[in-house]
Amino acid sequence: MLFHSSLRKELSRSFGATLVVLVTIVMTMMLIRTLGLASKGSVNPQEVFLVMAYTVLGYMPTILSLSLFIAIVGTLSRMYRDSEMVIWFSSGRGLVDFVKPLFRFAWPVLLLITVMALVGWPWANSQTMGMRQQYEQRSDIERVTPGEFRESSGRIRVFFVDKDSPNDANATNVFIWAQEARQQVTTSARSGHIDNIDGTRYLLLENGQRLERPFLPTQGLKISEFKTYGTRAGGNAGMTDSTTPSRALSTLALLRDPSNANVGELGWRIGMLLAAVNFVLLALTVSSGNPRVGRSGNLILALFAFILYYNMLNLGQSWVSSGRYGLGSFMLLLHGGVFLAGVAWLTLRNNNWSRKKTLRPAAGPASPHAFQPSKIDPS
Repeated sequence: MLFHSSLRKELSRSFGATLVVLVTIVMTMMLIRTLGLASKGSVNPQEVFLVMAYTVLGYMPTILSLSLFIAIVGTLSRMYRDSEMVIWFSSGRGLVDFVKPLFRFAWPVLLLITVMALVGWPWANSQTMGMRQQYEQRSDIERVTPGEFRESSGRIRVFFVDKDSPNDANATNVFIWAQEARQQVTTSARSGHIDNIDGTRYLLLENGQRLERPFLPTQGLKISEFKTYGTRAGGNAGMTDSTTPSRALSTLALLRDPSNANVGELGWRIGMLLAAVNFVLLALTVSSGNPRVGRSGNLILALFAFILYYNMLNLGQSWVSSGRYGLGSFMLLLHGGVFLAGVAWLTLRNNNWSRKKTLRPAAGPASPHAFQPSKIDPS
């Protein structure tokens, strides 16, 4: 049918262009953010693009929802501006008749949003957290960069080495500052190397001295020289974090452990689909053309509605996670309320109702004595 095919064709072009622009913007922002984390030592510099890809993949439900919303608003606004909507209305089409072709176009996008929210979002978060934890749990010596001061994983030691040998396990001019039991220890040595002793990695220093400075000023300094000194170099390699955040758990894991935090995360994932459905209805209602507002008026209103809805979704997740509201009551209040408001607004606009028409009294039949023309004498 011409009505359905022409609308879906233009929506496809608009959605594709919007999706490419939004993905490019998000990838640029995530690249800058990931480079900042890599410069601070939180992310492996060799895995910057991989971390960026996982992060963008995790944000795909939000990007797809916004792209669908902007595509519908932009397409219908253009049709209002070029008087195409007037032609469709004159041919007997109402605003409600646009609901079916819009959802026929949007259902693959809604399905993709569901898959990305329930599967892609936790998988991307788990992969990103796994890489960051693996990088954080590397040994202290692996953190060291020649010619630079580096902190250990627990931020209680600072290393400086001057490597000049092709073997990464050997180093020269080693400097270590550490906080130990109620004292600050400064160790320096001419050389050092890594050695495995009973399955544990140790840093063996040779020809150096050790300076111990207690925190209490009443105690004196202790200086000792050594020919060989060993310290554990494993860092936190054997330590793992037993607690996994809710955003990195699978949807089945959230259902198996219905704690407040998991229920809040589950409500956010399901809410992304419900929000996308509501965005289709809201886009149909906010797309009316007004020449006095300009071309960007509808887009500004759409972005404001999206930001407000998305922030309420995140705020509701925190409320459910803290136990202030139940999942069912919150989802009924937010998503159900927006859906009813969108349906009511669409019904009013479809019937061309307005506040003035509602308040204006209906005109009754004309009185037979009213507005009678005076008889004119032909003579």
